[in-house]
Amino acid sequence: MREGEAVPLTAVELDPRYDITVRSSGLGRRRRVERAVAVLAILSALIACALLFVVLGSVLERGVSQLDLSFFTKSKALFGEKGGIADALVGSALIVGLTILFAVPLAVLVAIYISEYARPQGARFFQAVLDVLNGMPAIVVGIFIYGLLVVGHGYSAVYASLALAILMLPMVARATQEVLALVPRSLREASLALGVPRWRTVYSIVLPTAIGGILTGVVLAVARVAGETAPILFTSSVVTGNGVSTDVTHALQSLPLSIFIDSESPSPDDQAAGWAAALVLIAFVLVMNILAKTFAGRKRRSLEGKR
Repeated sequence: MREGEAVPLTAVELDPRYDITVRSSGLGRRRRVERAVAVLAILSALIACALLFVVLGSVLERGVSQLDLSFFTKSKALFGEKGGIADALVGSALIVGLTILFAVPLAVLVAIYISEYARPQGARFFQAVLDVLNGMPAIVVGIFIYGLLVVGHGYSAVYASLALAILMLPMVARATQEVLALVPRSLREASLALGVPRWRTVYSIVLPTAIGGILTGVVLAVARVAGETAPILFTSSVVTGNGVSTDVTHALQSLPLSIFIDSESPSPDDQAAGWAAALVLIAFVLVMNILAKTFAGRKRRSLEGKR
């Protein structure tokens, strides 16, 4: 056969020089490995779901019997008496509210600087700082605020909010930075082309467009810090119930702290109240996460559709 001449299909099939048969042994081994990996992934997902349901079932079994109207309207009682979590709910709301007030404005400004003003090297540096801060153990932050403010001044809900704000800041900043990156660059360019200052463009164009994603990040951060115990234990520790209080300059009761105290109590009533409080906290965190993720998915698709 001359060079360049087409080779008939029958020749390819019969001539051993054109053997293109796929080795069945290698293909079978790859298929077995693929099935093994798929089974391992499914088992891992089932184990993760089982762990969640085991925890929820255990807390539900021990705490649901305590849930009634008086549990939400009574304050924490003295030892041996049946009380509620009214003071803990009010205290948690005040502490988390102050935490949002301290952390969110600063976190948004940090994200704006990284996304809109910083050079690439500076942006990478601040992102690394936020990542390190985000991975810092909560107990370390609690000890830091304890040594800096509590020693010499006493326990205070404000100090607890400052500790939680340190934990919330990197979470909100990173979430805000990600959603700012989704804002179409054409919106910025159109505003700047009209002579609008950069700060005005950020304030009037970028932030309103990204506000949904920013709020989603805040909601997720609130769900995270609302369950932290160590910072509150070091900054706003209250052992016995003194009724509902709104004085943030003094220590306030909170749900995580109430759960911790009740779990250490020898009283069966206190332990049951601790399980019920844990159930309330888990329900709050689950609802916040579900709402945030649903809202985040819608806003992300909306921003990507505008590009």
